[in-house]
Amino acid sequence: MTKRAKSRCGYVAIVGRPNVGKSTLLNALVGEKVSIVSPKAHTTRHRILGILTRDLDQAVFIDTPGLQRSRKSVLHRLMARTINQALAEADVTLMVVEGFKFTRQDHQLAERLQEQADKTILVLNKIDYVGAKTKLLPILKTVGAEFPFAAFVPISARNGENLSELLDEILNRLPDGPAMFPQEMVTDRSLQFRIAEIVREKLFTALHKEVPYGLTVDVEHIGKREKDQTLIHALIWIQRDSHKAIVIGKGGRVLKAVGRAARLELVELIGERVHLELWVKVRDNWADNQRDLNKMGFDLAGV
Repeated sequence: MTKRAKSRCGYVAIVGRPNVGKSTLLNALVGEKVSIVSPKAHTTRHRILGILTRDLDQAVFIDTPGLQRSRKSVLHRLMARTINQALAEADVTLMVVEGFKFTRQDHQLAERLQEQADKTILVLNKIDYVGAKTKLLPILKTVGAEFPFAAFVPISARNGENLSELLDEILNRLPDGPAMFPQEMVTDRSLQFRIAEIVREKLFTALHKEVPYGLTVDVEHIGKREKDQTLIHALIWIQRDSHKAIVIGKGGRVLKAVGRAARLELVELIGERVHLELWVKVRDNWADNQRDLNKMGFDLAGV
């Protein structure tokens, strides 16, 4: 077989309703954690790029927030716009659903994607929860008859099942072109952003009900405490004073546990010891404050 001389490169949007495993899939495809993951809906707020370079080809994955039902705050509108922009830019779109059910929200997204069905791959995730793979046949038959997507690929992002098959489908559909990013690059996000996201992930895991959705994390300082130790100062902004005691916990237990969990992961990310200091402060309506959102890395043009 003659070796292919041309390189392929393009954007791959990952879209779907909340909690179908979009960020887990991105991390699995890239081979490194670039997008945080939690069981709570709308953990992903930003447009996250994950970059995979394989031989001559480069796939630039765009992780997106879950589909937005609420458009009340500026933050919600920004998240919805992120999805629209990703779909407009995509050379390939991955519509991710759970392999064991196809909801009304999934159906609405599938209808929306019909204009670009020829470049959309339906990804049935979490097949490790299905049991017998024959249980996938009814959903494949039903969805396939109504929505003629380019391909249907059942996978488990969690354990890596069928990811190589999915990646082949993606790379084969990318347009010819040179790589957009250096080979060693896995994300376009800064260290400061990734640190803030890791802390936020640990907070989402530790907290319950509505509390996580009213908080964000702002890394104010990254420096050196000692020769081989990174010093990080981060602020946890919350919208309600009544949530402050919950985030800190009795005797500071919650905040200490969050700090320990984040520090362990940051050591792996940075490659040396980490001293992490966290403070909790109240900032009313930060999700509607354009200056605050801009500082947190959101693009507010046109909002």
